[in-house]
Amino acid sequence: MSRFTIRSINIGKTLPFRDGEASAISKRPCTDPVAVTPLGLAGDEQADRVHHGGVDMAIHHYPHDHYAYWQGFVGDHPLLADEGAFGENISTSGLTEAEACIGDRYRLGTALVEISQARQPCWKLGHRFSDPRVTAEVVKTGYCGWYYRVIEQGSACAGDTLELIARPHPDWSVGRAFDLLVAGGHKRDPGSTRVLADLDTLSAEWRRRAAALG
Repeated sequence: MSRFTIRSINIGKTLPFRDGEASAISKRPCTDPVAVTPLGLAGDEQADRVHHGGVDMAIHHYPHDHYAYWQGFVGDHPLLADEGAFGENISTSGLTEAEACIGDRYRLGTALVEISQARQPCWKLGHRFSDPRVTAEVVKTGYCGWYYRVIEQGSACAGDTLELIARPHPDWSVGRAFDLLVAGGHKRDPGSTRVLADLDTLSAEWRRRAAALG
C-alpha cells in the first residue's frame, strides 16, 4: 500500500475576508500534534458551513505537487512560499487527484479517514490570490484537492505518515469525479455520472448532484 509523508497540518480561524464576509481559508501550519475529530481538526474553523465542514467535508487535502504549476500561473506569489496556500488542512507530495480515489481510506497519523468528494473551487481562491482567474483554472486543470470524512478519531502531526489502507473504488479517481460533476464531463458521459450517483462512499451532496446531472 502507498505511504506518504505529511508535509504540514494547517488550521485557521474565521477572519474578515471581503465586503463584510468572513472566511477561515487562511490556515497556518501547526508544529504540535492536532486532534482529528469527526468535524475536522481541533482548532480549525469554517465560516461557510454550507460549502465547507461537516462530517463529509471534515478535512481538506491539497497536493503540494501543484504548487509549481501555480507559481507559473500567478507568478511569485508569497502564499506559495508557505504551506496552506489553498486553505488546505493536509499537505503531501506524491499523491494527486489522478491517483487518489473516492472511498480511499488512509491512516492519517493515528486517525482513519476516507475520501468523500473533490473540492469545488469558489471565488475565495481568486480573491485570496488577488487573481480572479484562479478559480476557473482549478476547474480547467482539475487541481482541486479533496475532502475526507473521519472514520476513526486520532491525532496527526507534520512528519507523520499518510498510509493507504483500502481502495474500494479504484476506477473512481477524485479527478474523474471532479470532471463529471464540476468540469462538465457529465455532458459527454451521462452513463458514468449515473453510476457515480450510486457510489456509496461519495458524499451525500455529490451523490444528489450526480443524480441530477445524470
